[in-house]
Amino acid sequence: MKLSRDMSAFQARLGHEFSNPGLLVRAVTHSSMSSPNRDDNQRMEFLGDRVLGLVMAEALLEYDGSATEGQLAPRFNALVRKEACADVAREIDLGSVLKLGRSEMLSGGRRKLALLGDAMEAVIAAVYLDAGYEVARAMVLRLWGARIGAVKEDARDPKTALQEWAQARRLPPPDYAEIARSGPDHAPVFTIEARLQSGECASATAGSKRQAEQAAARALLSELEGRT
Repeated sequence: MKLSRDMSAFQARLGHEFSNPGLLVRAVTHSSMSSPNRDDNQRMEFLGDRVLGLVMAEALLEYDGSATEGQLAPRFNALVRKEACADVAREIDLGSVLKLGRSEMLSGGRRKLALLGDAMEAVIAAVYLDAGYEVARAMVLRLWGARIGAVKEDARDPKTALQEWAQARRLPPPDYAEIARSGPDHAPVFTIEARLQSGECASATAGSKRQAEQAAARALLSELEGRT
């Protein structure tokens, strides 16, 4: 199989030349494009998630030989969660080569966090299947780069951290409300407000409700911590 010009350019950004280019094509094929003659990337996503997890677990142990399991777990979660995978995918412009059905394309699928994160995991699996664990490991470490050393000890996602802050003060979990929506239907922008029963609140805007909720929780946490 000969790769298209766009796929060849993406392969170069990835830093791995495939012996079996079909693996890369399958890794970037969303289920909305699947057919009896075309496989999608769902099974590869499952495998890539496990390869990424092993690489990150090894990397964290090597980076900090004195860290406890309790310190390592949130760092690990921060490095393997969908947001991290999607960030890496954006850096290598994975969205530009995603193969999407018409409905996903019109709804802004090339920018969706979940689609980018899933595809990034599938690409990791494709490299693993094409060249083995050591090559996949080297690619992941290069793409994740400084994130591994920079990940915070308390790397819980902001919504979890805000909920724990509230629980520690015997408050109910925070509420999240959509207070505005703008942009076209295929690329909406959401503004979400995070609010505690005690009255504190903060809002944030992002291209998905999930991202906006996380950003609002992060903003509220920052405000609360600034008062202490």
